[in-house]
Amino acid sequence: MTTPHTVAVLGLGRMGTAIATRLAAQGRDVVGWTRSGRTSDTVRTTADPNDAVSQAGLVLLALFDGPACRQVLDTVRASLRSDTIVLNTGTIAPAEAAELARRLGPSYVHAPVLGSVPAVATGGLRILAAAEQDALDRARPVLDALGTVRPVDGASAAAALKLVANHSLAGAVRALGDSLRQADALGLPRDEVLDILELGQLGGLVARKRPFLTDPPGTAAAEFTIGALAKDMALLAAASPAPLRSAGGLDDDPARAEADIAAAATAPGVADAVLEPLRAYVRGHATGDPAHFRDAFLPSARIEGIRDDAFVSWSLDEYCALFPGRPAPDEPARSRRVDAVDVHGTVATATMTLAHGAARFTDVFLLVRTDGRWLIANKAYHRHS
Repeated sequence: MTTPHTVAVLGLGRMGTAIATRLAAQGRDVVGWTRSGRTSDTVRTTADPNDAVSQAGLVLLALFDGPACRQVLDTVRASLRSDTIVLNTGTIAPAEAAELARRLGPSYVHAPVLGSVPAVATGGLRILAAAEQDALDRARPVLDALGTVRPVDGASAAAALKLVANHSLAGAVRALGDSLRQADALGLPRDEVLDILELGQLGGLVARKRPFLTDPPGTAAAEFTIGALAKDMALLAAASPAPLRSAGGLDDDPARAEADIAAAATAPGVADAVLEPLRAYVRGHATGDPAHFRDAFLPSARIEGIRDDAFVSWSLDEYCALFPGRPAPDEPARSRRVDAVDVHGTVATATMTLAHGAARFTDVFLLVRTDGRWLIANKAYHRHS
């Protein structure tokens, strides 16, 4: 078994440049190439990927997606030596990883990484490595220079595990954004809020991303972009039959694609215009005045659910007729809260919980923006027993 000394790094974006720099600092002979023609101040580069590959005992891919991996490998395939290890650190679909493993055979190591640029610089990546034992042993010195290796059984599984890990990151960013918006609504100072959040379950994320979370945010360079995370969630959505709520809204604003993922946690909350029909709906329940429902709903709206063990589907007129024009006797003890609102261009969904004495309801709304205002198109409800 021989350990490759010359390493070709194909892809010199944020991660590729950091990886190349780390390996060079560890004493390895590194040659880099990137499709954009970008050069590096820390490693030598070449304009032809075949030149890089022909010199290398190990070719490390640090490319954006599966199509880029296939295109680059097709370009350099003839220049790969028979004993060259191909080490792929990119985040790609499980099916794409399995196909590359089939095409390249025992020389392929699929090794997506957990961590971003700062972790590369300290050798702190967590690496999910899938390969035959000989290839893994030969790649091990390079992998060990970058972080801690966790062997995984199969390229497809390694790719899937990376997508699941990034899904948890998307969920954490969403939870952080919710917390910051609640704090803003309560008038709390951002620095103090971040201090306290660092003490809790989101502490690691807050500590790493604090420069992006301050008000106003700092000017640090993005480490992992919203666009890259949105790409990963699209891959997961295509591979998995399970719903993918944590990805919602990541790609709504193309202008933020190159921003760090922490910027997604500082995005503005739901606009008042979206909330207004929900508030009118609440006023209708609180006052018993059906005029508020006519302000909240489209005239064509349907209100549907199970009532007395039978399905009901009311028109807006039929629903308004249920209300007497005055508050319920126990109105002071009743409560209503908006649980979630998700906006997707001109449509939105919302969920509300109503506690009416001993009865508790979950209302689910579909809203549309029409003629410059938001209105409820339909409502379905569930009465909890």
